[in-house]
Amino acid sequence: SGLRVRLRVDGVLREHLRLDSRLTPLIASKLKVMANLDIAERRLPQDGRTHLALEGKAYDVRMATMPVQDGESVVLRLLDQQTALLHFNELGMPGNVEASLQNIMHRPYGLFLVTGPTGSGKSTTLYAALNEINTVERKIFTVEDPVEYRLQGISQVQVHPRIGLDFARVLRTILRQDPDVIMVGEIRDHETAEIAARAALTGHLVLATLHTNDAVGAFPRLQELEVEPFLIGSAVLGVMAQRLVRRICPSCKTEDKEVSPAERAAFAARLGVPPDFVTFFCGKGCNTCNFTGYRGRQPVFELIRMDPLLRAAILGNSRAALLEAANQQQQFTLLR
Repeated sequence: SGLRVRLRVDGVLREHLRLDSRLTPLIASKLKVMANLDIAERRLPQDGRTHLALEGKAYDVRMATMPVQDGESVVLRLLDQQTALLHFNELGMPGNVEASLQNIMHRPYGLFLVTGPTGSGKSTTLYAALNEINTVERKIFTVEDPVEYRLQGISQVQVHPRIGLDFARVLRTILRQDPDVIMVGEIRDHETAEIAARAALTGHLVLATLHTNDAVGAFPRLQELEVEPFLIGSAVLGVMAQRLVRRICPSCKTEDKEVSPAERAAFAARLGVPPDFVTFFCGKGCNTCNFTGYRGRQPVFELIRMDPLLRAAILGNSRAALLEAANQQQQFTLLR
């Protein structure tokens, strides 16, 4: 019945405008032309990209189309090229987490994993890691699907599963290119996980992402992908889980008096602190935050480093033992 335009602001979709349904095919075709897609193909999904310069800033735009019941769904993902130039000290990490990460990134070999759901900033963290170690002396390769940001001085490979160029095949070939550092966009299957772990043991620093809910979940996930526990314990340097959480608007932030004592007590119990320690805030809504009460997002991190206690817990395959080992580490704080 119409064309709805929505923007995802700070992770939440908001309706921007509605247009007459007669404009839908015209706008979809115009966007397809911009991304070099087939305007006549409306029965199959298509992926493409285009480049925009707005107000002096460069953006890459990733476009994905999907045929739906009454037309097409078109999603544009805006990639600000400045994001690829961030460093650890610009990501908002606690000092002890940043110091631990700096130490891991300057190790000559091993596997470092970043975990979290889609859109939690994993790629941004890995690009920041590459910026820290990108020097003339290091040969760095990335394997991505797709390549989101272009990095100078780094060889970036985009996988094409349709022609047999998948993560595992690219990784096997990269190992013959004499790399020092390899970034794997995502570990999805046994073969990729196995090659990444073995590459980490043969003198390469391997950075990769994995889809798990928390840091300790990475170890059972690798075992599900049939990587031997002894190989995990030997290859992995550390695992970091992260999320992006909405920040209450500083212009209209106020204490939330409506939280019930039961809610306060339950939340404090989950944090392991007395109820008096917990104060709740909310944003009332103002012009600055478009009356949503939120403005911007900040990352939260959970970092585990490999040590003898953690190695023993991996061999024992016990989540409780993994958490116990993680809690002994100074830089470790649960995401919650």
